Amino acid sequence: MSQETKALFIIFGATGDLAHRKLYPALFRLYQKGYLQETFAVVGTARREWSNDYYQEVVLDSIAKMNGSEEEKESFSSHFRYQSHNVKDTEHYHTLRKLADQLDEEYGLEGNRIFYLSMSPSFFGTITSHLKEQSLVTERGFSRVVIEKPFGTDFDSSKELNDEINASFDEDQLYRIDHYLGKEMVQNILALRFSNRLIENSWNKESISNIQITLSEKLGVEERGEYYDKSGALRDMVQNHVLQVVSLLTMNKPEVFDTDTIRQEKMAVLEALKKPVVSFDEKTDFVRGQYAQSTDGKVKAYREEDKVNTETTTETFVAGQIAIHNDTWEGVPLYIRTGKRLAEKTTRVDVVFKETDSSLFNDQPSVLTIHINPEEGFELTVNNKQVGPGMNLEPITLSGLRSDEETEKSPEAYEKLILDVLQGDETHFAHWGEVATSWKYVDQIRKVWDCNTESIPFYPALSMGPEESDQLLAQNGHEWVYKG
Repeated sequence: MSQETKALFIIFGATGDLAHRKLYPALFRLYQKGYLQETFAVVGTARREWSNDYYQEVVLDSIAKMNGSEEEKESFSSHFRYQSHNVKDTEHYHTLRKLADQLDEEYGLEGNRIFYLSMSPSFFGTITSHLKEQSLVTERGFSRVVIEKPFGTDFDSSKELNDEINASFDEDQLYRIDHYLGKEMVQNILALRFSNRLIENSWNKESISNIQITLSEKLGVEERGEYYDKSGALRDMVQNHVLQVVSLLTMNKPEVFDTDTIRQEKMAVLEALKKPVVSFDEKTDFVRGQYAQSTDGKVKAYREEDKVNTETTTETFVAGQIAIHNDTWEGVPLYIRTGKRLAEKTTRVDVVFKETDSSLFNDQPSVLTIHINPEEGFELTVNNKQVGPGMNLEPITLSGLRSDEETEKSPEAYEKLILDVLQGDETHFAHWGEVATSWKYVDQIRKVWDCNTESIPFYPALSMGPEESDQLLAQNGHEWVYKG
């Protein structure tokens, strides 16, 4: 049986989609595995007037299709309570504190509290100040705050938000969730790099030609049109997910595997990012695009989506080349791209090695591919002699992909990250320094793009983006490994 942790979860935004799709199933998996047993409780809060019984039915509905007996699911849901709550009303926090203290005593939680803020960031400061002032933060046990993105819309707004939260909670009490950092194969990057001498010794500018990161989504903006039109792909994906993956791929080897050391190494990379050249000609390091109607006319354009401005120039696609100014990576471009309505849903990293110096063979560059989602695992493409006379080469792929069954059993990102919060492990969460430095980098791109709202390159829905994305690599004599 796994080691149990005692805690009270208070979820702000408990009636929302994230709680229903991700949080309740993640908590149930932790319950099934014994990380949560009898000494835990959950208080859900939101504006809606729900009863405890109705809330427990909602929780049961969210886990209805998961494995487990009805008895087990009923036992799990019995730990949930609901309170209708206006986050601006001080009196509501007094009521919430009484309920929390009651559950603390009933379940023997020893004052351990996790506050999960699954709400608009505009409420973060209000909630955290009330939690402190109305004594929901206990003197005994731990108090931890989990924050969902977006964490601001630029550096200035993120700093203002951070300052508000820091007025009530210390940095080591904050857990900024980036669900990409909970993905199995993202966490595997450091293991791959630093536990294999073959790879570790060739992970540098002498051996690597370029690194390509693709975060491709087949879906459009769905019901998020209003939010997305104010955000765009740069803010929604590059500032957080993409730059976090960049830092893991290029950080130096930590002396020890602990939170502080890994954060220091990640920060060193982010601070070494060269200022991007952003223009509207071929000299630019970053290009954008917006999906138009698909070539067969079956998929509508972004401008036709619900709650999207019909003349918007918000980007649904970003591609860029990132340069790192340090001894290890000087001269090695990291190409990144992410977008909506692309050909396939995939998250992958392609590490392209340099060709050999020898002229003995007509060899092609070797490529190591890290499949993050939906496939999980590694593939290494190397040169091999063709069967038969002569010394002609052909590429073969050595595959270490996980089976569908293994992938299915792999813990979901939220399950792993909530367990980390329970155990006080901040390794896979974004530190304020990382957030701030990422925003400063992205703001340089955003500032230029915001100066031109007249036009934007288009790409057909279900393609791999605009031509400008291919041209970005072609100017260096490179091309995308993944064609879609």
